[in-house]
Amino acid sequence: MPESANPLRPPRLHPGDTIGLAAPAGPYRDRADLEQGIAILKEMGFKVKYSPAIHERDHYLAGSDQSRAADLNQLWQDEEVKAILAVRGGYGSLRMLAGLDLAAIRRTPKALIGFSDITVLLTALAQETGLVTFHGPMVTTLASSDERSRQAFFETLTAAEPAAISPADLKILRPGRAAGRLWGGNLTTLAHLLATPYEVEWQNAILFLEDVNESAYRVDRLLTQLKEAGRLQKVAGLILGTFSNLPAAVCPDTQLIWRRALELTDDRIPVWGNFPVGHGARNWTLPLGVQVTMDSANGTLDL
Repeated sequence: MPESANPLRPPRLHPGDTIGLAAPAGPYRDRADLEQGIAILKEMGFKVKYSPAIHERDHYLAGSDQSRAADLNQLWQDEEVKAILAVRGGYGSLRMLAGLDLAAIRRTPKALIGFSDITVLLTALAQETGLVTFHGPMVTTLASSDERSRQAFFETLTAAEPAAISPADLKILRPGRAAGRLWGGNLTTLAHLLATPYEVEWQNAILFLEDVNESAYRVDRLLTQLKEAGRLQKVAGLILGTFSNLPAAVCPDTQLIWRRALELTDDRIPVWGNFPVGHGARNWTLPLGVQVTMDSANGTLDL
């Protein structure tokens, strides 16, 4: 999305609206996680709609590339569906991008929510259509998300105006103030988008990163790749979420990751750690492509 472009903001949700479920990547692993997530959405006041396609399995994919793209297109064209929530990440979003109806997505902006491999969809649709997408819990992770993350999910999607984010246990690794468009998500996935038409708009970005089941040296390798590819030099600010299923404060590897991030970035840009995004229970919902300000003085991300 060009720096001068105005983001295409989807209408906010209201209790009683219908959320469509799509499986654009891997199949869900546990039916109980799916059913518990649906129950939570209904407790929030939403209706839920999905096709039998979300139960498909094609080895490590939730159906063929064609069927996954067709199901997402159908949900997007369904007037009853006001937002689309991913069932699970895993792998596969990149394979079905060519089958998406971008013209229909531009005509009918809707909130798309997910994380992990869904970072591909969030980024690609934002870049190709200007749509504001949302990095946040998926239906199979809602039950394992903590109460504050579920609250952030609901508030971000329903509020008339976005609220500033001020995590209580934020770590200011390098202070400073910076403004830019908010981009980010899963580090491995973003690295896989390099040199494709869908990679992040790095210039003046406020970039947030997270990952799971990657050792410190592998995260180091990915961050170093971004530096050597000339991407980290372009960002205005860096926000680090969780990089394992352990809390950052008690994970020694996290300290190594923080130190390496500081080594790889210019002294002029603020760097934060322990931000509540990732594969663990703390995964607050963030809108991608909107203008934000990192204010280290009070530890606030102003949307």
